[in-house]
Amino acid sequence: MAIAHARVPGRVRLRLARLRGAPQLARRLEGELRGRDGICAVSANPLTGGVLIHHDGAWCADRLAQLVSACVGEAPSRPAPVPARMPVNGADPPDRDDDWHALSVAQTLARLDAAAQGLDGAAAAQRLARYGANALPAPPRRSDLSILLGQFTGLPIVLLGASAGLSLATGGLADALAIAAVLMLNGGIGFFTERQAERTISGLDAAVPEVARVRRDGAWQDLPAEALVPGDVVWLRAGHRVPADCRLLAATDLTVDESALTGESQPVAKRAEPVLAPDTPLAERINRVYKGSAVTGGDGLAVVVATGAGTEIGTIQALAGAASAPQTPLQTQLERLGQQLVVVSGAACVGLFGLGLLRGQGALALLRSVISLAVAAVPEGLPMVATTTLALGVRDLKRRHISVRHLAAVETLGALQTICMDKTGTLTLNRMTAVAVQVDGERRPARAVREHAAAWTPLLEALALCSEVEVDGDGPDAALQGSPTETALLRLAQEGGVAVMALRAAWPRQALIGRAEQRPWLTTLHRAADGRTRVAVKGSPLRVLELCDRWRRADGGIEPLDDAAREQVAAANEALAGEALRVLAVAEGDDEAQLAGHGLVWLGLVGLADPLRPGMRELIAQFHAAGIATAMITGDQSATAFAIARELDLAAGGEVQILDSAALTSMEPELLAALAPRTQVFARVSPAHKLAIVQALQRGGRVVAMTGDGVNDSPAMKAAQIGIAMGDGGSPVARSVADVVIEDDELRTLIEAIRGGRSIYANIRKALHYLLATNLSEIEITLAAVALGLPVPLSSLQLLWLNLASDILPALGLALEAPEPDVMRRPPRDPAEPILTGADYRRLLRESLAISGGALGVYLWALRRAPGGAQSLTFMTLTLAQLLHALVCRSDRRLAAAHLPPNPALRRMLLGSLAVQVALPYLPGLRGLLGLTPPRLLDWAVIAAGAGLPMLLNELSKPDAAAADTASPPAKPATGGAHGP
Repeated sequence: MAIAHARVPGRVRLRLARLRGAPQLARRLEGELRGRDGICAVSANPLTGGVLIHHDGAWCADRLAQLVSACVGEAPSRPAPVPARMPVNGADPPDRDDDWHALSVAQTLARLDAAAQGLDGAAAAQRLARYGANALPAPPRRSDLSILLGQFTGLPIVLLGASAGLSLATGGLADALAIAAVLMLNGGIGFFTERQAERTISGLDAAVPEVARVRRDGAWQDLPAEALVPGDVVWLRAGHRVPADCRLLAATDLTVDESALTGESQPVAKRAEPVLAPDTPLAERINRVYKGSAVTGGDGLAVVVATGAGTEIGTIQALAGAASAPQTPLQTQLERLGQQLVVVSGAACVGLFGLGLLRGQGALALLRSVISLAVAAVPEGLPMVATTTLALGVRDLKRRHISVRHLAAVETLGALQTICMDKTGTLTLNRMTAVAVQVDGERRPARAVREHAAAWTPLLEALALCSEVEVDGDGPDAALQGSPTETALLRLAQEGGVAVMALRAAWPRQALIGRAEQRPWLTTLHRAADGRTRVAVKGSPLRVLELCDRWRRADGGIEPLDDAAREQVAAANEALAGEALRVLAVAEGDDEAQLAGHGLVWLGLVGLADPLRPGMRELIAQFHAAGIATAMITGDQSATAFAIARELDLAAGGEVQILDSAALTSMEPELLAALAPRTQVFARVSPAHKLAIVQALQRGGRVVAMTGDGVNDSPAMKAAQIGIAMGDGGSPVARSVADVVIEDDELRTLIEAIRGGRSIYANIRKALHYLLATNLSEIEITLAAVALGLPVPLSSLQLLWLNLASDILPALGLALEAPEPDVMRRPPRDPAEPILTGADYRRLLRESLAISGGALGVYLWALRRAPGGAQSLTFMTLTLAQLLHALVCRSDRRLAAAHLPPNPALRRMLLGSLAVQVALPYLPGLRGLLGLTPPRLLDWAVIAAGAGLPMLLNELSKPDAAAADTASPPAKPATGGAHGP
């Protein structure tokens, strides 16, 4: 661990090698440090190994390094000098020096042998052949051979091998061959199952295809980002990823989210003009942008200086090496549980061996039985079943138009407690239509634009000029390319008779100042051929109103904007917003000095409707029925947001509680954490506010999902436990940071994702329940027999057959259970709760005792009646009882009351296994190998009783549906709060 940077007061950046590829360590470190006095914020990045700490000035870098070291158990050190650019595999950058930030624009272009006009096609092709594609090397995947060999490296396999060796040493060639056959068969099942799961999981890392705007052959082109080469000039736009490492050539209000590289949660303002010192840290290189960062505002031009593996993120990937993908929390928990079971089973087997010796049994035969019991008792299929269940769940969700990009997201979906939804494009169709216009104090429907075109002309022309929409042609049928809001406003101007192309030709745009977090309006400057100047502004009504000191009457006259007029505008804005309309103000000026934002002339208001997606109210009700709280986060005004929230019934029948940006900005984090869970609407928020809201909900212990489709949603989506992006309509940045992508753009599909997440987790619990109960029964019957001084009830090969026949296939069948009918009427699971609770262990013990008790009863009966066939009858009883127990594990409730959907896969697996098991005593080869005798009619009746009664007993011990509903009523989403509209 080293101190990377500490020159900025109140901020220290550390480098911790152990943090790379360790997201759990990152979360733990953030949790431990945030509670310290004087530490304001902590960001630990498992990608880079960086820890960024903001403090109140009372901490020094050395003390913070010691504190972090104490948290992770590592000694701090000062950084050793490292080269600016480490060698990487694959394509090299054009120059090994990484000092582009220390060069001027002219020096950069000269070194790259490039020009601001971009490369020509021939030069680009030569550089592509030299430097390779602009793509990061794909992480290595497990080969089929590696997966196959992995089937023979676990502890149960080692025990089986020891048992086979013991058999050979004692002359038991048949036993050794049988064990080898079991090994091969078990390995084959595991190989094909795990290979399919591996292929499914490997598809999760598929990158979202990126397109870059590149200047080639003197013209702008949209090219795949992989085609970029050093020297290409690219246009950086809000809502898109930076396609390669670049040096800026020009920037207008450009802000970039570099959190993946630096840990900084806030976007960084970028400028092209500064020339920086060569040793400037990466986080402070304001004239450079890096591959994978997200453009959050403004735009800019940049020249590519490094691509592919030569980029900063490519270097990090190379330094990190071919690290394996981290396990999900569930996989980690199951692995730990498996280790504990090995210890418990081992202790039981040691006790059994000692007890057998005391009873005078032969040491060698006893040792073989004990080893076989250890193999059968350890559920080695558990990790594979869990991974396969997750992979099958991902595949099923894909069929439902839900792309899961990280395996852990499947688990988290089942624990989701709060969904934060962006309004535009998520709850609404994002199909804006102008429906109302207010000019000179009079409100008119927008459809009457032709009747009032003369009075509205200044407003309509300002809308046509102050616009980023590209127009192809003129007239009402002209093709428009731009955002839904922008195109709706331009359509209004066209319908009012404005010849947009002619107007823009007469007043060419000289400058555009885009919206920014603290400036919610768009400004354009235009200059006519005769030198006249025109300024057009549109944006947030109350903020634009502050920029105006006059207003234009319908007859063209201009009046001072006094307090009465301002109150009239504010009232009109409130009335439009109260109808769930998005309201924009329009203003104009005639002096370039007015670009600074003062002295403008007020023109009027435009109200736009964005209809809700069909079925949204019903969807919100489904979330509430599932115990999931809902919150709407929007940039709209409070009145607009309040009207939409009432229409959606976000408060579940209660009073809608609202917090708007004015309150959020000044609110202490502790107070926000207390209020956020009780608030349904957050209005007029910025991207930073969205991030703060998500983090406040998380501090309150909530598992949070953030849905969105724009770049302004991406910081909050990344911070949430699950980021959910819209597929077709979402921005590339939103899709790239999301954990789950709704491909059909229907938020209703999210219900299926949550249902699937809950079902997958429940199915893993069912498979685990089955494996533990049946394996425990094998230990119990063997211990009981030896304790009673009886011969071992099962031979080594019979135990191995049990391990093969009754473990993997029924468990996989349970993993394929369809969601239970009431799964979306249950509360979310507690993410801190272990997969098996104390009550679960008590139930496992009760059920396993019933299974082993039934088999032991048959064993005792057979010993008195026909001792030579006792093992055979016990083996048949125990195997059939275990297979039937899979039916018991289908639900925590009685099957008759649970109304479960059919499970054809489980039915086929059980019928096949039962058929093979019933036929075993009649198959000459296997009968002799397993030491079986064909049962007679009475024997079959006893076997049926010994296998069926435990199933009946265990089924009746479960609660019926009504009792279960009483024990765990659905959780209601939080509604109350202290802040109203």
